[in-house]
Amino acid sequence: MIGVPDEKWGEAVKAVAVLKPGEQLSESEVISYCKAHLAGYKCPRSVEFSDSLPMNPTGKILKREIREKYWKSCDVKI
Repeated sequence: MIGVPDEKWGEAVKAVAVLKPGEQLSESEVISYCKAHLAGYKCPRSVEFSDSLPMNPTGKILKREIREKYWKSCDVKI
């Protein structure tokens, strides 16, 4: 989950996920699962499915690279 620009709140939660081959999942299923298991402010408002996530050599996800495409058009630094 990452923070993306939001007009009302300044920043909103967005989930970026990679599905296993052959699996299917909808945006609404992810959001409803999160609402049932997380606090309201931690739940994503949107979900994006990706083929892969950028990782460093040790295997950690590079969230800064994921956030970059959403914040390019904003004047705020991330």
